[in-house]
Amino acid sequence: MTSNRFGTEITPEDIVEALSFFDSWEDRYKYIIDLGKELPALPTQSRTEENLVRGCQSQVWLTHCEEGGKLYFEADSDAFIVRGLLGVVLAAYNARTPQQILAFDITAYFDSLNLLKHLSATRGNGLQAMVQRIKTLAASH
Repeated sequence: MTSNRFGTEITPEDIVEALSFFDSWEDRYKYIIDLGKELPALPTQSRTEENLVRGCQSQVWLTHCEEGGKLYFEADSDAFIVRGLLGVVLAAYNARTPQQILAFDITAYFDSLNLLKHLSATRGNGLQAMVQRIKTLAASH
């Protein structure tokens, strides 16, 4: 299990497994929203223009730091479902080395969740913008 100093410890495999228990997408959305509720709130001073993720319909802020060669992310949004999607993304990328982040097959992960098919185009674009921001940060380290 990946250590996440900013919240609960959860892996992509945990999310895939949890979502597989639900038969309806309504229940899966509820799980994703609950996942977002577990994310620690981003401090107000971190909700800056510089930390704003462009391309998201909702407001999304993302910060990071590096410790011991691994990147740790904090993220927040003003929309419940987007906070949940941030939880899904952070499970894949938090507490990983830049090389692990860049090598992770996020498309296969999203496919295993059957996620993109059930999001609006604007939410899907926002999700991709979050992923791209994280990959850009990883590439710069």
